[in-house]
Amino acid sequence: MTFSIWLSLLMICMLGAMSPGPSLAVVAQHSLAGGRLHGVVTSWAHAAGVGIYALLTLLGLAVVLKQSPTLFQVMTYAGAAYLAYLGFNALRSKGGVAAKLAAGEPSSLLVAARDGAMISLLNPKLALFFLALFSQFVAVGTELSSRAIIVATPLLVDGLWYTLIAFVLSNPRVLDKLRMKAQLIDRLSGVVLILLAMRVVVQV
Repeated sequence: MTFSIWLSLLMICMLGAMSPGPSLAVVAQHSLAGGRLHGVVTSWAHAAGVGIYALLTLLGLAVVLKQSPTLFQVMTYAGAAYLAYLGFNALRSKGGVAAKLAAGEPSSLLVAARDGAMISLLNPKLALFFLALFSQFVAVGTELSSRAIIVATPLLVDGLWYTLIAFVLSNPRVLDKLRMKAQLIDRLSGVVLILLAMRVVVQV
């Protein structure tokens, strides 16, 4: 895998991690209710779930690519359609990021870890996102080292991003500023997701 291809993978993983959704709500909930450590534990438990999904998706796509290139192409188009769907939903969103942020009662670190892992492992949309993402990179990452990089990149990006969220949201005053930009964040995410979908279709 070349450095330029990895940068492309890194960018998409960053945009995927930064897209508002239930994962943000869970990390924010534990960060606000339990404090910074709870938020960090939730973040890396979530990242571990992302890593498991990434590994399973990569292995599955590699098999499909080898045995049925036509099916692989169909899956790629389906993934692109899903990215476009997410983009249009983000553009139509009225609540913004702030509507997904809710503080709750303090919980144990074990509960924080459980919630972080489950919100990723039980999210079927994550599998679709990886199908759309990895279909662009599985063909160029045949070596074991390349596949390890493909799996490790989303795991580390996810963990580091939500750790940053946990640190920032440890101070609830930040929420006021976030609410002011909530719809703008959703709009930008929507445009980027639609552009990514177009990029996938063009490259197929």
